Formats: sequence, structure tokens, C-alpha cells
Amino acid sequence: MNSYHPKSLLNDLQYYITPPHDCSYLPNKSARMVFLDPAHRIDVLTISELSRSGFRRSGDFVYRPECHLCRQCLSSRVPVREYEMNSAQKKAWKRNQDLQVRISSPQQAGDVHYDLYERYINERHIDGDMYPPSHDQFEKFLLQSCAESFFLELWQDDKLLSVSTCDLLDDGLSAVYTFFDPSEKRRSLGVFAILKQIEHIQKLGLQYIYLGYWVPHSKKMNYKSQYLPLELLIDGQWRRLNRTLNSVEIQHLGESLMTTLPSGWNNPIIK
Repeated sequence: MNSYHPKSLLNDLQYYITPPHDCSYLPNKSARMVFLDPAHRIDVLTISELSRSGFRRSGDFVYRPECHLCRQCLSSRVPVREYEMNSAQKKAWKRNQDLQVRISSPQQAGDVHYDLYERYINERHIDGDMYPPSHDQFEKFLLQSCAESFFLELWQDDKLLSVSTCDLLDDGLSAVYTFFDPSEKRRSLGVFAILKQIEHIQKLGLQYIYLGYWVPHSKKMNYKSQYLPLELLIDGQWRRLNRTLNSVEIQHLGESLMTTLPSGWNNPIIK
């Protein structure tokens, strides 16, 4: 499957922009989103080109941050052929070898899926935008999709432990959202779910897992920088991060992105 095609459909699509609203990642900051007209039904080629351009999907909405004086939402992706687990990821892999993977359609979701989602939001994200959870929210966020989507599920015998919503792209997979059993803390299910998605892409012979936005000044997003090598979309170019950044380097990178204009930040650790 070809990763890049000579003809782009992106200029033929209709886009809108939201009014400023509170940023979900950084306190005391406002945000705006450019989003695709949700009436568009898009194919794998189009969602793939949008992903390479920094867009993400939530339900039927495909969006990209377009904020005043901030460029910290960096699209991130892992080149799976070169990816190597770190020590913590190897431990998570070993701890979960008793789990089975099942691939299903979001349209097959039932009470067991919603019950797990509800527990996850209530125990892990009580301070987030999705609290309190509801059936309507679950359907619009995870079941409705304008893309070719599937669930990657982790089961322990007949018990559902984790669900990852994924979009198939022409060069890989977009990890849309993962929810899991909050009582199974020792398993590191969030880590293991990403590892199984990476394995799935490798088996398909594709190149990338798109992990969404990494925001340097948001501590809850720092886990994404642990998957190396990591490619970041900075000022329209994918640049590779070959090692874990320390806290000072992360702070410096974030500060350099607090402007609408490229800052010229060119640390040698990014190629």
C-alpha cells in the first residue's frame, strides 16, 4: 500500500474554525480548532493525508488545533519498523502475556464495552472534558466514525480489560482513544495497548502508529515521548526524536512553541 499519493484531496474539502475556548491541555490558555465539515464522508486516502497534516478524529469530527500564540500541540507518530521497547515497556509486555487480542467493529459494541468505558472515565478522568460519561457521549465519541475504524480489544478469558479505538490509514494506524479496567493498575494496560497496536501495524507491513498530540508543557501527555524513535510534526515538517528528553529540554521545546511564528528551535537531538 503506497504511503504517499501524487494527488491531494485536502484542498477540495470544506473547513471551519471554532471560537476560542478553554484549552484542554494547558491551564489559563485558550484554544481554537479547525475542523472538517462533518457532512463529508472521507476514505482511507483522505484521512491518511489529514493525519500526515496534523489532524485528529473524534467521532465524526476531524480537527486540528489552530491557536493564537501557541503551537504546542505536536502531532506524534512512531515508525514501527525501528521502534524498540524500553525497560518499562518490556515489563508491561511480559506481565500481559495471558491476554488475548480480538479485533471487532465499533458497531458490535455492547453493554460490556460501555460499562468498561464508564468505569474508566469515572475513576481516571473525573476532572476531564468527558466527565460524567453517558451512553450518548460514548456513541458519538467512539462508535460514530467518518473513517475506517476498528476496536483492538484485550481480554482475559471472558473478561474485557481494554479497548483501543483505531483508524486504519494507508501508512499505518491512528490510535484514537484507549480505555481500560482502572482496577488492573499493575498491568500497565495503557502501555500494553499501544504495544499491541504497534505489533498489529508491523504484521500489516505498514509504517506508523499516530499517537495524537504531544504537548510539551502538559505532564499528562509526556508518556508519548517514551516511544522511540518518535516523529513530531513541527512547523509542517516531521522531525525525529531519537532519545528521551529530560525535563529541561521538554520545557525549552514548549517555550519555543509559544508563538504563532516558527522560533528556529533546532536542538541537535531532533533531525
